[in-house]
Amino acid sequence: MKETAFCLASHNPGKIAEMEALLRALSPDIRVIGLREAGYEGNIEENGSSFEENAGIKAAVPAALGFIGIADDSGLCVDALGGAPGINSARYSGGGADENNEKLLYELRDVEDSLRTARFVSVIALRFPDNLKEKYGAGFEVRGECEGLIIRERRGEGGFGYDPLFFYPPLGLTFAQIGAETKNQISHRAAAMRLFAEKLKEYR
Repeated sequence: MKETAFCLASHNPGKIAEMEALLRALSPDIRVIGLREAGYEGNIEENGSSFEENAGIKAAVPAALGFIGIADDSGLCVDALGGAPGINSARYSGGGADENNEKLLYELRDVEDSLRTARFVSVIALRFPDNLKEKYGAGFEVRGECEGLIIRERRGEGGFGYDPLFFYPPLGLTFAQIGAETKNQISHRAAAMRLFAEKLKEYR
């Protein structure tokens, strides 16, 4: 795995640093770069029909440039809404986070509390470039989830997105009320990252 650099399909420095820290726990000489450093300045069109497809689409972009491509796709799935907003979580209302939360509350206005079950989902995909496919195959995906409930009013000032409405029963708090350190241990993304690290060990 040392013969090719890793590239996270993101322009976000924080996400890139987080992924590099995870991978360096496996091997201290691993380096992770972002799309810009790989020479890709554009935005990737996410036209898949699932978290797995969208993560794979994004990871394939740096892989086509010769890097080991990594990408994640995540969102909120609400059972009473048939899994919506799902892959459309970030653009659910066509507006920002506040508008997304307002739409979610409106759509669930007649749903009783016990049926407002939901989960955050995070899928991390890895795609190998052509020169490594014969040795390692095309790549893989892992999926992490965190179960909770959608409450009727926002609580907490932290987090982002749907965090103020996502109630986590084991702690009795919303994701917006949980500190970042705790959230990073229990979240869907944390679960996916742990699975990703374990899966990657198979390729060493």
